[in-house]
Amino acid sequence: MIMLSGCQTIKQKTDAIVEKENQKLSKFIGKSSADLQMNLGMPDEDFKNEKGNLVLIYNTKKYGIPCERRFEIDSENIVVGFVSNGCF
Repeated sequence: MIMLSGCQTIKQKTDAIVEKENQKLSKFIGKSSADLQMNLGMPDEDFKNEKGNLVLIYNTKKYGIPCERRFEIDSENIVVGFVSNGCF
């Protein structure tokens, strides 16, 4: 019973961290790539995806855990999406 309760608490904390990360990154949706780079700096990598959109990749580490944030930029230099992996 205690183990189940502990797992539920960890899941709730993890969900809260993910939600906070998504809220933080969502503010860039609809903004220009220049605005994104003013806030986050120059990306570590960039490439064109299969849709022809630019993808900017930001890599960091916290407590030795790698964090990758990817932002998709459309042909008008507007942020249209993001993905965050390992970030908290």
